[in-house]
Amino acid sequence: MNAHITSIGTTDRSAFTRSMLLRASDYLTLTKPRVMSLVVFTALVGLVSAPTAIPPADGFIAIICIAAGAGAAATLNMWYDADIDAIMPRTAGRPIPQGRVRPAEALVFGLTLAASSIVLLGLLINVAAAGLLAVTIAFYVLVYTIWLKRSSVHNIVIGGAAGAVPPMIGWAAATGGLSVEPLLLFLIIFFWTPPHFWALSLYRTDDYARARVPMLPVVAGKAKTRQQILTYTLLLVPVSILPWAFGFVGVIYGAFAILAGAKLILLARQLQAGGKHGERAARRLFAFSIIYLFALFAAFLADKQVVAHFAFKSATVQT
Repeated sequence: MNAHITSIGTTDRSAFTRSMLLRASDYLTLTKPRVMSLVVFTALVGLVSAPTAIPPADGFIAIICIAAGAGAAATLNMWYDADIDAIMPRTAGRPIPQGRVRPAEALVFGLTLAASSIVLLGLLINVAAAGLLAVTIAFYVLVYTIWLKRSSVHNIVIGGAAGAVPPMIGWAAATGGLSVEPLLLFLIIFFWTPPHFWALSLYRTDDYARARVPMLPVVAGKAKTRQQILTYTLLLVPVSILPWAFGFVGVIYGAFAILAGAKLILLARQLQAGGKHGERAARRLFAFSIIYLFALFAAFLADKQVVAHFAFKSATVQT
């Protein structure tokens, strides 16, 4: 009898543990961890590239707060968009449409995450970084999610500004202010965002149309979207070279920006050509654009470290 009771208790504890793990997984899904990884990386590049060295512990706190803020924005986005997420196959499996997380729970979680990330960043790092984080979350939720996403074909162009701010927040966390350099990083992400998301929308047009989201291919057609992708790509590449042109980084970054940009333009041209392989071309561009942005910021950071290393050696020799 005792053995039987012990077995039941062990089974109940195992089931409870599994339930809690699944619950935690659902809440993690609300924060869009894949999107968050790009946010965190670009913020890290801004933080590490700043001329003022930040103590490692403070840098870690800043990145955690920025990640939490990004997760808060994503959670509030999923809370508000639960109705259209349920309509689109790509998003129908998310926790709220599936009923695994109630809308009120997601709202409380998102607001708590937002408030705590802003307050902690302000108290432990500085007010400038916290202010930028607060504005970014508010812009993404109020301007993009609630206003533009369902009402304007320019939703991605304007709303994408929120995703371009993290390098500025990282920079502000280290320096307490801003300068031209983080603004250039902002512009790179700003011009990268439309071709990236329009490429996705080209092979998800039916989903967006069903949910009545006015993405560019739904409103203006696929041909117009392919042309706009090429236009923004042609704007993005020279913008990506500006940090080198301004002398903030060296030839490592400059060469990479030119070569990677040429590849991106080639893919955009192939997409514009259309034909029976149009969807495949859109998928290729979408996938490469993710690699492109990660690699571009990695090259920026690597170049910064190389320049700093040789500057240090030169100063040591002169001393």
